[in-house]
Amino acid sequence: MPNRLVRSLDVLDLPQLSRYRRDMLSLDSARILTRGNPLGAMALLSYLDPRRHIYTAVASEDGSSLMGQVTLHEEETSARVTFLAPVENLNGLTLPLLEHLVTQVGEWGAFHLLAEVDEDSPAFRLLRQAGFSMYAWQRIWKLPASDQADKKDIWREAAETDWPAIQSLYGQIVPALLHPVEVLPKEVMGLVCSEGALQAYVAVNSGPKGIWIQPIVPPDSDCVSEQLTGLTQVVSDWRERPIYVCVRSYQAWLESVLEELGALAGPRQAVMVRRLAKLQKVEEKVSAMDKVLAKPVAPVARVVTNQDIPPKE
Repeated sequence: MPNRLVRSLDVLDLPQLSRYRRDMLSLDSARILTRGNPLGAMALLSYLDPRRHIYTAVASEDGSSLMGQVTLHEEETSARVTFLAPVENLNGLTLPLLEHLVTQVGEWGAFHLLAEVDEDSPAFRLLRQAGFSMYAWQRIWKLPASDQADKKDIWREAAETDWPAIQSLYGQIVPALLHPVEVLPKEVMGLVCSEGALQAYVAVNSGPKGIWIQPIVPPDSDCVSEQLTGLTQVVSDWRERPIYVCVRSYQAWLESVLEELGALAGPRQAVMVRRLAKLQKVEEKVSAMDKVLAKPVAPVARVVTNQDIPPKE
């Protein structure tokens, strides 16, 4: 019988992490494009900091091992799988490792665990077997450099007064089924495009390696075409870093616009989620005395674990 062990990372594993740097499967596109390889030298010690919601685990069996990592940003309810490594050991050890990581993010109080993977990757099948469901697809586009200074004033930083309009755009464009997973940030952040009324919003994730923007743009907005390349003029220090636009399937029409602009397209990726908890309303039993007193009883929420979102076909 195989001797299988799944445990948390310790300091003796750090040399092994660095060896896997070139044999790592990234499952968080924004993380790797803005901050670089998660197995880089600068990232290793942060994995052992108990104050941060970064957890790395190792699954081993008969001399083979597989590492994986999950993260949860402050005030978010969805955790993310950052990487699995090495790729050659993805098969037999993947499912027990993912179950271990799911348990960890559940202890953090996360409601969902997200992963992004190329649709033709062997990891796509393994994630499905581990209870992940595809809820959208995405493609990452790299914007070309732009010197269109006349477009600079179209984009500006979002303000508190913009938030109702941003929430309205979000409600119109992001399918309601995805709202619990793709939640707007609680604080006003990002950029808005306003020619008269507010017509577009982009969430911004900035790091030393690049800029990641996720647009919320209605099809009838005037803030498309060359205005997207005008984003490179908004903040001066962006000019030294590449800008990536993440296009989700519910905004697929943006792809033709980006292609006309000369943006470079990455492979199509499946955006996957494993739901860790789901709120269901149940009726509380009412006693005869409560009925006599005519006191209304509100439904209460009960947590039911391991309920997956049905895959989007």
